[in-house]
Amino acid sequence: MTHRTAIFALIAAGLLWGASVALSKLSLAWLDSSWLTAMRFLVAAPVLAVIGRKHLRRALNWRIAGAGMLGYGVTILLQNAGIAHTSVSHAAIIVGAIPVLVAVAAAGFGHGNSRPMIWFGYGVALLGIVFVARGGGGGATTGGDLLVFASSVVCAIFIALQPLLLKEQDAAAVTAVQFGASALLSLPVALIFGGLPHAPASVSPVIAFAALAVFCTVLPFWLFAHGQKGTSPELAGAMVNIEPLVGAVIGWVGFGDPAGPWQIAGAVAVVAGILISTVPWERVSLAGLQARLGLA
Repeated sequence: MTHRTAIFALIAAGLLWGASVALSKLSLAWLDSSWLTAMRFLVAAPVLAVIGRKHLRRALNWRIAGAGMLGYGVTILLQNAGIAHTSVSHAAIIVGAIPVLVAVAAAGFGHGNSRPMIWFGYGVALLGIVFVARGGGGGATTGGDLLVFASSVVCAIFIALQPLLLKEQDAAAVTAVQFGASALLSLPVALIFGGLPHAPASVSPVIAFAALAVFCTVLPFWLFAHGQKGTSPELAGAMVNIEPLVGAVIGWVGFGDPAGPWQIAGAVAVVAGILISTVPWERVSLAGLQARLGLA
């Protein structure tokens, strides 16, 4: 896989994930947060298992399965619990903390990037998240926001470790095993704490869940795993910031979440942070800028 193809895969994953918070919010009208997690993986795992069936046996080991339980199972359980108690736009924007957390985790594992401009970009994006959280409204609560942030911490650790697990492995097979392990983790939680799901009151949450399972689970997680094989953890983490931007817009337009000055400033800061942290600054020279401006 070329670097450019990996970038496109990560961008596509981020765009698809952007709708996940909104679809999860709609699905929660039918399923509680634990059942939403379990059923999401129960539907997605067999699909990816079929896609990656030739390499499934090789990917079936305790390291990959354990990482999947942590990175997918625990992350989505916490995220869904948080989404149930906060607004769509807040949940989406808080996910924007993941790139900063990935950089910290990667540094802790000894393979981080020390370029100042990258860290500056992360800081700008994180400041944007603070602006949005300060805006309040839309049914957001501190407890819900904290649960979403906790899920982001777990997700960041997983993103930093995942490239090691993907080496010489098929992305679909690895993701299928990890989804299956996440289903094994989340199903008992759903049975114990969520009881049995009730029949849907309307078809809308069922359609939302189907879209969530296919377009926001199978496709983006597979694309993201593909992208991680051809890029650094920091760059993959930076692309996650596409998700909160798309999610925030959906929250403002589709759910009527507040879109005041703080929210707008926060969204602009998140976009600026993405650009700053992903531009290859080492290739940007003064002479090159002068030549482009016709000053050389």
